[in-house]
Amino acid sequence: MRTVKATATAVTVALAAGAASVAAGRIASDAALKAPAGRPLPTEPRLTVHGTAAGRITLTRDLASLRPGTYGLGGDGSHAVVGDILASAPNTADTVVRRLERVTHGSLASGDKVWLTPNLYVGDPGAALGLEHADVDVPGELGALPAWFVPGTRTTWVIAVHGLGTTREHAMNLMGFLNRRGLPVLALAYRGDLGAPRPTDGLNHLGETEWRDLDAAVRYAVRYGARSVVLLGWSTGATMALRAAAHSAVREHVSGLVLDSPVLSWETTLRALASARHTPGVVLPLAVRAAQGRTGLHGDRITDVTDPSRLRVPTLVFHGPDDSVAPWELSRRLAARNPGRVALRTVARAPHGAMWNADPAGYEEALRRFLTPLM
Repeated sequence: MRTVKATATAVTVALAAGAASVAAGRIASDAALKAPAGRPLPTEPRLTVHGTAAGRITLTRDLASLRPGTYGLGGDGSHAVVGDILASAPNTADTVVRRLERVTHGSLASGDKVWLTPNLYVGDPGAALGLEHADVDVPGELGALPAWFVPGTRTTWVIAVHGLGTTREHAMNLMGFLNRRGLPVLALAYRGDLGAPRPTDGLNHLGETEWRDLDAAVRYAVRYGARSVVLLGWSTGATMALRAAAHSAVREHVSGLVLDSPVLSWETTLRALASARHTPGVVLPLAVRAAQGRTGLHGDRITDVTDPSRLRVPTLVFHGPDDSVAPWELSRRLAARNPGRVALRTVARAPHGAMWNADPAGYEEALRRFLTPLM
């Protein structure tokens, strides 16, 4: 009898431990599968505002606040734009002073918690940039997908898709540059975004199913006069671009790809986001398995669309070794597998999805050279 009771107790404990492990893996996988659009990723630290003055802001000294370049500064109810560090300012061991370009909305006060974001602009292309644009609906498989269309004189369109932690407002960083070159721009909101259809399982699939919304955008562009399209994607938006270029039934209209911080291994990215939420290392494999069970993403399959036999259009990749979300090494491997087809521009000290922010002039010059023969 004692043996039976001991065995039953052991089984109960084992089942409880197993259930706890499953629950822990599921919660950990939420870091990627439920990453909300427009909110900072867990890899992005919160910074404290220590003061503001005319044209300057003092922030907590951190690797993030020491980044070069120009960034949005998000807060709860506020948005601003900050430029480079002011070397002439009284920087200390605990604080750093950056140029305060503008406060877009809300206000900044000492003690506020803020974070850096790639998004310099909020609103729409008309309000933020003074660009003529139209709000359009792209017919997608789950329903209408809201998009901004900025017209241009050329028949090559740029279709822009944001990635993790951002919204279609991210595309406005480059809209002025593209508009000056006569390129029409279609900036897409896809499944799970505000105003777009909700995915049936309510989860982010890290580009693995969302690419079909980009496919719908290509069809829309062709229907309304595009002779060819360049797909411009950040993060998981770059994953979507790769998949659309390989699998879309209208892929012959895709003439080029621009990939910023591409997620080329969803498992690695999921682990990185879960780790940033202080998930114990022993739980990370459970998080991957939970994601597979919840979404059907059985193993990394991006290698098939980066194979030289499938990647058939000129591709420009912006990426850097400081990306803690999507490994830069995988972009190097992509370029090495496709010499002559893929150009990799390395950007130092730039966080995930913010290669333009770290070096706007260099980014735009590389993009200009890439796009010119595709116009």
